[in-house]
Amino acid sequence: MVSNCSFRITQTTEDLAQTITALSQRLIKLEQRFDAIELQLKQNQYEMPVNEIEMLDGIDQQLKACKALLDSSTDEVASRDIENFESSNEPDVSDQSWVDEENDNTIAA
Repeated sequence: MVSNCSFRITQTTEDLAQTITALSQRLIKLEQRFDAIELQLKQNQYEMPVNEIEMLDGIDQQLKACKALLDSSTDEVASRDIENFESSNEPDVSDQSWVDEENDNTIAA
């Protein structure tokens, strides 16, 4: 009977050892998977701001190009306005001759 009890204890101990080994291996695999997922999340987090920065840089360049176009068109409009203003303020030659004729008549009288 003693040998029978000793066999059972030995068998149970071996079963426990195998179970602990299997659980340890599963735990190691889970930790590796967890580390891989964590690393992937960190890489995605680092990639997202880089992508966003690239998009914002592209938008910034487009805004600068639009501003340059607006500035150049504003300059063209302003120069046209100045030219129109200057041409409208030039004395009309036909008006000048009429005034001269009027002055001639008053002097002769």
